[in-house]
Amino acid sequence: MTGVLYVVATPIGNLEDWSPRAVATLKAVSVIAAEDTRHSGRLMQHFAIGTRLIAVHDHNEGAKVESLLADLQEGRDIALISDAGTPLISDPGYRLVAAAQQAGLRVVPIPGACAAITALSAAGIPSDRFVFEGFLPARSAARSERLRELAGETRTLIFYEAPHRVQECLQDMATVLGNERRVALGRELTKTFETIRQLPLGEMLAWVSSDADQQRGEIVLILEGASAEAGEQDWREADRVLALLLAELPVKQAAGLAAGITGLKKNALYERALQLKA
Repeated sequence: MTGVLYVVATPIGNLEDWSPRAVATLKAVSVIAAEDTRHSGRLMQHFAIGTRLIAVHDHNEGAKVESLLADLQEGRDIALISDAGTPLISDPGYRLVAAAQQAGLRVVPIPGACAAITALSAAGIPSDRFVFEGFLPARSAARSERLRELAGETRTLIFYEAPHRVQECLQDMATVLGNERRVALGRELTKTFETIRQLPLGEMLAWVSSDADQQRGEIVLILEGASAEAGEQDWREADRVLALLLAELPVKQAAGLAAGITGLKKNALYERALQLKA
């Protein structure tokens, strides 16, 4: 019998959110692969979980996969956890889960908290269609460029952001997307100083800038998607730009320049340019 890899969500703040099934699983497995053994050790101590912890994080995951697969193939069950929330959501673990699946081993999720979904559920912004973007680039120029690429996205956008960058991030969002696009800020979710507030970007920037407390802790930003009309307008403008460029340039070069001008994705513009050339 081969072992089972359990992917176990941990609390994002309130310890009462942890399910009995998750605790029982961690007590039963042979080893727990944790992002930070010191951080997780305190959680294990609180719940009287004595299972051995090993560190599996961004810097060593590739090197650990082979030995963990060997343990699973020899019949030992392993639990994968991150510092908080559901593993693999902007956290390590993808390589291990992918390798276990490819080896034909059983992977069992033990669901629980996820900051992105927790914030979305209380944001008051459309949740029927959404996309998780994780962390935006740390530098303003790259962050603004990525926001320009996402400007026409009609689905709700979910971001994680570091507290020391949230003010700059909101400033770039307001500059690129306009002050009226609505955004919800979820901060310290499930914890004592939890904050969930939705405002237009301009007002959110002013509020966060004036209150240093809103620049502390774990932060999720839920951004309203572009209207369908705005998306259509973006493509009408893109077609106009492409038509002008294609009159003088090859398709690939025209698409690259159009991407810089419009903020739309180069690959999509390349396909659009081929259609216009046909």
